[in-house]
Amino acid sequence: MSIKGLKRIAIAAGLALAGLSTVASHAAAPAAPVSAATPQAAAEPGNVSNIAPTTAAATAPAAPNSPLLAVDGAPGALPTPGIGQPTNGVFGLQPQVTRNGEFAHWMHNAVLFPVITVISLFVLALLLWVVVRYRASANPTPSKTSHNTFIEVIWTLLPVVILVLIAVPSIGLLQAQFKPAPAGAVTLKAIGNQWYWTYQYPDNGGFEVTANLLKEKNEVAAGERFRTDADGPRLLAADNRIVLPVGVPIRLITTANDVIHSWAVPAFWIKLDAIPGRLNETSFTIDKPGLYFGQCSELCGARHAYMPIAVEAVSPAQFAAWVRAKGGTMPAAGTPSDKVIPQPGADGSAAKQEAGETTANATGPVENATVAAPTSPQGATNNPATGNAGQ
Repeated sequence: MSIKGLKRIAIAAGLALAGLSTVASHAAAPAAPVSAATPQAAAEPGNVSNIAPTTAAATAPAAPNSPLLAVDGAPGALPTPGIGQPTNGVFGLQPQVTRNGEFAHWMHNAVLFPVITVISLFVLALLLWVVVRYRASANPTPSKTSHNTFIEVIWTLLPVVILVLIAVPSIGLLQAQFKPAPAGAVTLKAIGNQWYWTYQYPDNGGFEVTANLLKEKNEVAAGERFRTDADGPRLLAADNRIVLPVGVPIRLITTANDVIHSWAVPAFWIKLDAIPGRLNETSFTIDKPGLYFGQCSELCGARHAYMPIAVEAVSPAQFAAWVRAKGGTMPAAGTPSDKVIPQPGADGSAAKQEAGETTANATGPVENATVAAPTSPQGATNNPATGNAGQ
């Protein structure tokens, strides 16, 4: 046998021995303990994370099987029929859970509706009386009366008095709806997009939640999450609920990234437009825990009807636990909000900062330099510019 053949045999033997030693070392290693099966929260919808961006001082996010996280990251309350959602066959406004809503509900039922009903019936009765009393067969010779001072004074003053009586509580309600939030309020920024909502909690670490419509079972592929009765009514259930505390003032700020939207929850007596390049603000306080639904109430495109809003109102302690589970922080009690909330597209906004970072990474640092503006000819004559013209 040649020397080259012996070398090949030696190399093969060495490789075989090395493989046997590796197998033996793996076999000798103790097997990892297998933990007992524990119930896990349902999987999050695609491309949606339970862990939001946070600050260095924030509490560590909860484990995926934490009881603080339901399928959508919320504590997981079930909807109550007739509360916080439309009810088939019911005439009237939804039960209100804010002070402004309760006052508006009372004003609608005790003031506006009775006044409208009485005036409508009175006008109808007058029309019927005129038709019957002054018909041609009953009045062959019509009256030539053209003025009646007493009646003219009555039909001028009476509507004025009615409008003043309605205006007094109405103006008070309008003022209360736009009352600035006090110190210690929870700030919720709602951003409208085509066609979903993005929410930010600036005072709680700035984490972000995105909410999309939950589709029906026959509208999703196998294995994807679909709406159930536990999520809420059809077209109103969202894959991520917004959680807010009960009894704590809420500072709501709305804006949009594309077209005009409107954030509306009937049970809160809230409807606030979300306009690109503008920040609208209002405040409210939820009095009762529960699950409340709303939707975009401004025509915003082809899928306008598919922008639901789901708000879960919980106790302050449960809200704090949810914030920590999302990776956020809780400010000191009574601390006024000091967060600067830029408009979409403005300097300092998240989108602007991200675009700037992307540009910087692609092009590198920009050197400050003064470059003279190119000289352009003047219009159709193609004459050379003189002085500062065309620069």
